[in-house]
Amino acid sequence: MSGTIDLTAPFDGIAVPLTAVSDPVFAGLMMGDGLAIEPLSSTLLAPCNGVVTHLARTGHALTLSAANGAEVLIHIGIDSVRLNGEGFSARIRQGDTVRCGQALIDVDIDAVAQRVPSLQTMVVIAGAGYRLSARASGLLQAGITRLLSITPGETPATGASGAAHAEPSGPAIRRPARVAHRNGLHARPAALVQASLRLYAAEVVVEFGERQANARSVTALMGLGVDEGADVIISARGADAAGAAEAVIEALQAACAIAHASGHNPAAAAVPPPSVAANTGTSADTSADLIGWRGVCAAPGLALGRVLRLDQSVAEVPERGAGVDAEFAALARALNQVRLELGQAVGDAQERRAGAESEIFAAHLALADDPELIAAAESAILQGQGAGFAFRNAITRQCEILLGLNNALLAERVADMKDLERRVLAALGHAAGNGDAFAEFTDANAAVIVVADDLTPSELTRLPRDQVVGLATALGGATSHVAILARALGIPALVAVGPRLLGLETGREILLDASRGVLEPNPLAAQLAAARWRIAEKRRQREQMLESASLQARTLDGVVIEVAANIVDAADAREAVRHGADGVGLLRTELLFSERSEMPSAAEQQQACQAVLEALAGRAAIIRTLDVGGDKEVAYLSLPHEDNPALGLRGIRGGFAQPAVLDTQLRALLSLQPLSLVRILIPMVSDVEEILRVRRRIEQLAGEMQLAERPQLGVMIEVPAAALLADHLARHVDFFSIGTNDLTQYALAMDRCHAGLAARLDPMHPALLRLIAMTVAGASQHGKWVGMCGGMASDPEAVPVLLGLGVTELSVSPPLVPEIKARLRQLSQAQCRAEVQALLQLDSAEAVRAAARRCWPQDQSE
Repeated sequence: MSGTIDLTAPFDGIAVPLTAVSDPVFAGLMMGDGLAIEPLSSTLLAPCNGVVTHLARTGHALTLSAANGAEVLIHIGIDSVRLNGEGFSARIRQGDTVRCGQALIDVDIDAVAQRVPSLQTMVVIAGAGYRLSARASGLLQAGITRLLSITPGETPATGASGAAHAEPSGPAIRRPARVAHRNGLHARPAALVQASLRLYAAEVVVEFGERQANARSVTALMGLGVDEGADVIISARGADAAGAAEAVIEALQAACAIAHASGHNPAAAAVPPPSVAANTGTSADTSADLIGWRGVCAAPGLALGRVLRLDQSVAEVPERGAGVDAEFAALARALNQVRLELGQAVGDAQERRAGAESEIFAAHLALADDPELIAAAESAILQGQGAGFAFRNAITRQCEILLGLNNALLAERVADMKDLERRVLAALGHAAGNGDAFAEFTDANAAVIVVADDLTPSELTRLPRDQVVGLATALGGATSHVAILARALGIPALVAVGPRLLGLETGREILLDASRGVLEPNPLAAQLAAARWRIAEKRRQREQMLESASLQARTLDGVVIEVAANIVDAADAREAVRHGADGVGLLRTELLFSERSEMPSAAEQQQACQAVLEALAGRAAIIRTLDVGGDKEVAYLSLPHEDNPALGLRGIRGGFAQPAVLDTQLRALLSLQPLSLVRILIPMVSDVEEILRVRRRIEQLAGEMQLAERPQLGVMIEVPAAALLADHLARHVDFFSIGTNDLTQYALAMDRCHAGLAARLDPMHPALLRLIAMTVAGASQHGKWVGMCGGMASDPEAVPVLLGLGVTELSVSPPLVPEIKARLRQLSQAQCRAEVQALLQLDSAEAVRAAARRCWPQDQSE
């Protein structure tokens, strides 16, 4: 093994971090570390001298053995294997010796681009024993720009699986298997096979005819040339050989099992995307157009629609005021009005469980209380300026400071400052903006791509969501609050496109591929046809999920997981049933209390909850008792002022502080019919006595009401004390429901409403996983089941982790039910249980997520 070698860029293009590509197997570094390229040229050049040790029969991928022994895997495009070689023409053969800069593969880049999700080309260093000592960024020139530097390092004591390898002993175990992956044993299935051995120390070989490959080597497995449906032999030797062999067999046959579980019929596959033959222009004529205008992906996705310009107008504000007292009073009134609006926006978002939106408006609310900002405006008012003029100048000065720090993240907060300025000026009577743009748009039914210099969060949330299919801004950044909101709303968004974007006129049809960071201002007929196909295919997949959503979520090994819905009223319940929910996992009763000036009576509460039960048509509902306090306030309940309300009279503590409120609600719940479908959930429990106190009160009230039946009683696990005492609590309840939103903030000591900490509040933190594992273990001692109604249940990346930890019910927002059910049908509980134990030993949420992506990639068909 010789020393460091440099790889040159194999394509002209733009460097992309491997972790940012849209393929979870490559992004999760399952294939190895490296770099990706957005290609802008059509011939792949050799990045170094070496030997072609593997060339895919379809021509979309190859492996070079470099002079220092490193295996360099190059994979052109995502999902490109399905093209079966169309668009790829290899100039070399397997076994050839090549020199750096030599042409290896010609790519019909226009044709391929229309038929794959992305042209991103991955350059990966496969195998152990090497590290990357340099990586390129920005624009690359093929054959010239240094892409990567590969340095030999010490070979780890563990193999590719991460498990310590002992010298194998004993006779080999031999098992037959059939490769079920579409297009055979190519890059992604090979990575899945390698990942399946992570917990095993055995030596495993895959035999195909007369050829053999180490099952821990992705490149060796690809080199076998195994086609879909081919039979292979798995040979394993060592102490855990039997388990290792079964793991490899399951990985090889997973695609077949998943297809059957989801009801997919390979013969009924979707019609392939339209060919670029429809393009009347030549490749040379259109290559520049196909590149389009580059920007930064703020929210991934593909959109086709007509431009709607939202041009900002600047409000006219008088410089001189009407006197210090009058202007002081006007500013105070305006700020109070804005605080009220933002508080309502926070509350509305929380009721919709729109966490990102809630956190952003909470940050704006903090800005409205900023003493430095207010002091600067008041100082200017003392000098004779009007309140609006003074506040605008205070905002402008703060924006100049942020922009002058040469910090991209801080610069993106300028939009938040401008949003606050717009709100305050409007409250002062100086309205400006683009609110009439949609009213003036000629086609009320057209799909719209909003084009603007920049957008503020409040402007984005006011847009009609049924008509807006995409966003593009000249300014902005990928970490701005508008970007966060666009991702949360599922709207493809491209930012930082530049001033030329503002030359697009309203009504023009454009193509936005935010995932690839491209806006095409003049799409060709072929591009439009391909985009329509891709959009329709996504819609077909969603519809397919919805069609099977009413069926059970049964894992590959036959375990049924209940997928319920988080709701607030009967309308939500009907929506949950429409999306296939098995029941209601959390009915939040706070809405009954918050939208009125006095407490609802028992009859009103009973009527609202009975309507939910009737909408569920025989499905069960978990109904949480009132949970106010902390960041959820109800004015007429007159809870005492608390310096730290998040640690005060939250949940059941508030009920004990106001027993009449709790009794009224319990009477309403005990009046529901049938009680067999009612499950009462107690929030913020921290010890056994709280449960016993509620249970005693239920018994007293049920006796007074002469009821023969009792509803099930459960507790929310949302404080660490409850998880630690789960084995004690489980003796006295029928079930647990884990609320990860609160459990995360209390376990990590981070306020979930603190905008600056939002990115670190990740329930995949190993401390949270351990608390969940402890909860399940405590419940199982007494035969009780554990569900989850917190935001973690809605995260497809977390679903296999929860399945492995033993959670048997997941409650999510109604539209997510089909996706979560589909995800569960792709998983084996036994395999998840085996993998999840290693995740509990990791150091951070980032490490857990990376491991989860490697263990359970979400798209197993390349």
